[in-house]
Amino acid sequence: MDRAAKKESITELSEVFKTSAVVVVAHYAGLTVAQMQQLRRQMRQAGGSVKVAKNRLAQIALKDTDVASIAPLLKGPTVLAYSKDPIAAPKVATDFAKANEQFVILGGSMGKTALDQNGVKALASLPSLDELRAKILGLLVAPATKIAQLTNAPAAKVARVVQAYASKGEAA
Repeated sequence: MDRAAKKESITELSEVFKTSAVVVVAHYAGLTVAQMQQLRRQMRQAGGSVKVAKNRLAQIALKDTDVASIAPLLKGPTVLAYSKDPIAAPKVATDFAKANEQFVILGGSMGKTALDQNGVKALASLPSLDELRAKILGLLVAPATKIAQLTNAPAAKVARVVQAYASKGEAA
């Protein structure tokens, strides 16, 4: 890499670190090209990205960013998974690590908060933003549904009582 390419890479990584809500660092030694492509595809579908960068350049790009706490994790063949959604990258990385034992999650960072392996797994177990929106929408709609059921219930009960008396009168 020439000097200009290194500066461009550092600038790009710095922008990624500043705009991402979460960054996950993992070792990927032993993964095939097809497995890495699968990881990238899954991450893209979830709204995240995967980047393999030189550790030294990544450490330079980390300076003056919120995710500077991941610098000690950048040793050996590392891959960076990041997303603007704080749940997407950890969820995809954790699921991929379960399926591929060569992919080892080292830790990460969510804003200024440093995460270890368990922290990344805990983040991955949380519901996604879309799931939370669906639950909130369900909670908002539920009272209206219950009110409609309650207002219709007395009329239905009266109708059943009248029907019962009518049936009783016919039987007699």
